[in-house]
Amino acid sequence: MRISTKQLFTKSVGAMLEQQHKLGKTQQQVASGKRVLTPADDPTAAVQGLKLAETIALTQQYQANAGRVRDRLSLEESALNNVGNVMQRVRELTVQAGNSTLSKDDRNAIAAEVRQRLDELVGIANTRESNGDYLFAGHQSKTLPFSANGAGGFVYAGDDGQRLAQIGPGRQVVSADSGHDVFRTIANGNGTYAVFDAAANTGSGVINPGSVTNPSAWVADTYTISFTTATTYEVSDGGGTVISTGTYSDGAQIAFQGIQVSVSGVPQTGDAYTVQPSVKQDLFTSVQNLVDNLESYDASAAGFARYGNAMNRILTDIDGGMEHIFTQRSGVGARLNAIDSQQQLNDSHVLLMQTTKAELQDLDYAEAVSRLQLQLVGLQAAQQAFAKVQGLSLFNFLR
Repeated sequence: MRISTKQLFTKSVGAMLEQQHKLGKTQQQVASGKRVLTPADDPTAAVQGLKLAETIALTQQYQANAGRVRDRLSLEESALNNVGNVMQRVRELTVQAGNSTLSKDDRNAIAAEVRQRLDELVGIANTRESNGDYLFAGHQSKTLPFSANGAGGFVYAGDDGQRLAQIGPGRQVVSADSGHDVFRTIANGNGTYAVFDAAANTGSGVINPGSVTNPSAWVADTYTISFTTATTYEVSDGGGTVISTGTYSDGAQIAFQGIQVSVSGVPQTGDAYTVQPSVKQDLFTSVQNLVDNLESYDASAAGFARYGNAMNRILTDIDGGMEHIFTQRSGVGARLNAIDSQQQLNDSHVLLMQTTKAELQDLDYAEAVSRLQLQLVGLQAAQQAFAKVQGLSLFNFLR
């Protein structure tokens, strides 16, 4: 078979170029640390690697979400802790204000401090996040949530929406509670019912908040305890039907419909007290009621009875408010624990996927360096062989 000089040169150069191509690819693999540089190198590994990279990026986004939620919940937990501290001081002042030896000036001084505490509570409820959003405004995060209405009440301009954040596959967590849930859904009284004295009472009788003795016997209705004489009473339901009667004894229990209350002091004929199902009341109203009661103190016997009835009612409302805030804070703590757990799970998931991706696409340096050395020797041998062959010519032997 005839092999022309051109053909010999072409095949030799082609072989060297092929060796250079392989050597160049191996050099790129060593430089990048990757075995799969293009999908053509290993189509299966390339596809699996893309899927793993996408999952890793998604999980890292979950981690970022969890970090932001953690910051927001930590801020909320701190705010609720401050609310609890303020309410504890308000409770101390409420107990102090129940002292019968205090003068009107003393009560006014207490009222002044309670007003400051009320302003502090409203300020906490209007806490802003680092980005300027209001923490307790629900979905209306750019709107000031709480403000006084000028008539002794408070207006909520937010909504009851809860912001959710995805922190894992199929795992969402509430990133912030609305001001409606935190500050406005507090049942007054003991949570089942609240007691009130009639404004026209003339005696010195003071009713306590009472307790539920048999929840299954309680029927939600408005009940009235009326003193038919100074020593006898009757209990009627919302329709006016008398359901119980009895003889009054100072401090003795008055039981009906699975609950019991007691009246102390000296009620007069015609005095009345109502027992009503608990309704939702915001935390600020409970504190404002304390201010109003302190500032409207009347030293007469009937006035002091009204004051005492209000103080009992207010103290019960404040205790209920503190319990509600504690429950909210516990819920925040539970969510923070859940985020810790999910972040650990996400970290483990990312590590596993990165390990799998590395096994699919990363380079075995020992094998690659050996291959690089072998390819380098092969290229050098091809170049040396070509240098020997390219100098051969028949004309060198013709004379």
